[in-house]
Amino acid sequence: MRVLIINKFLYPNGGSETYIFKLGEALEQHGHEVQYFGMEHEGRCVGNRVNAYTSDMDFHGGSKLSKLTYPIKTIYSKESRVQLRKVLDDFKPDVCHLNNFNYQLTPSIILEIVKWRKETGRDCKIIFTAHDYQLVCPNHQLKNPITHENCEKCLGGHFMNCVKGKCVHGSTAKSIVGMMEAEFWKWKGTYKYIDKIICCSEFLKTKMDTNPLFATKTIAMHNFVEKVEPKEVEKKEYVLYFGRFSEEKGINTLVETCNLLPDIQFIFAGSGPLEDKVNQLKNIKNVGFQTGDALDKLIREAKFSICPSEVYENCPFSVMESQQRGTPVIGANIGGIPELITDGVDGRLFTSRDSKQLASIIKELWNDPAETNKYAKACLNLERDDLEAYCNKLIPIYLGGGNPL
Repeated sequence: MRVLIINKFLYPNGGSETYIFKLGEALEQHGHEVQYFGMEHEGRCVGNRVNAYTSDMDFHGGSKLSKLTYPIKTIYSKESRVQLRKVLDDFKPDVCHLNNFNYQLTPSIILEIVKWRKETGRDCKIIFTAHDYQLVCPNHQLKNPITHENCEKCLGGHFMNCVKGKCVHGSTAKSIVGMMEAEFWKWKGTYKYIDKIICCSEFLKTKMDTNPLFATKTIAMHNFVEKVEPKEVEKKEYVLYFGRFSEEKGINTLVETCNLLPDIQFIFAGSGPLEDKVNQLKNIKNVGFQTGDALDKLIREAKFSICPSEVYENCPFSVMESQQRGTPVIGANIGGIPELITDGVDGRLFTSRDSKQLASIIKELWNDPAETNKYAKACLNLERDDLEAYCNKLIPIYLGGGNPL
């Protein structure tokens, strides 16, 4: 089978890119041919045989002229269609697997795939993995950046609310562009050509299903997580947070919680805009961004880890990576996080933004090692899809099957 993976970034940039690179490798190991389409970039590490890519769009730089044309290019891209057609004609994919494509590539690529299918008579499936809420919320997050409150006003296709709330970077102009993009493709009905939409949480699926067009296409499949070898380790006297130091990740709430528990040691591993705030408390040790064996050791030796998110997270890797290593998680009861943690069985849930409740749970578990050990053992028995299992569920979707679960 020939699979064309489409993503606007073809270099390491975030979770979507981690997903496409690992998935592409796994598909090739299964004997499938894989190529990629997206933007050209100096850091691009995957590609296609004809070297056809779109121009790199830098919304934070570029000339004044390019900035004037961005509002048009983010809605519809003739260049994306022309370049993609070169890959389609050469590679002749059986599946086009879309990931993040809005704004830089635009949904116009879907129209080109449909046109190519009609002209060649090829049965090429269009599969989309939703990594966020882009198709139902112009700012991707279901959150207002000004009030910092989670927001669902655009669900059901009411995209004018994006402008009213200045939901794209707090800017009226950018929000108008976001609204126009969403309204234009709703009017065109382009998304009807997507065969299946893979959602990485049941929560995301419910939000996508608010659009009747998507409700018959969505499939919930939690992200894959790499297998790790079990190790006997001695738990150390600290609570761990690893991830980005930002407001939406709940860092303000977590720092408030740490301040309420001066006798408990916390380790923060990461970086981000709230780093100065993290560094203010004596009982927080900031070890910076960690990867590989160093991060593995930090996770395994922690009494438990915290996932204090204040946005609708879907399937945070930090939760699954902790659980796989026998480290229970105290997670915010928001988005898809409760799908990964069974409260009182393999971890605990708390009300997002409630620093006092979080502090109470941390103190309770800190003083009850028997309960924490019980959670740790339960974590090691959780079933999570590794890359192999995930691929085994994905292939039937590629072949036109329904829900593989």
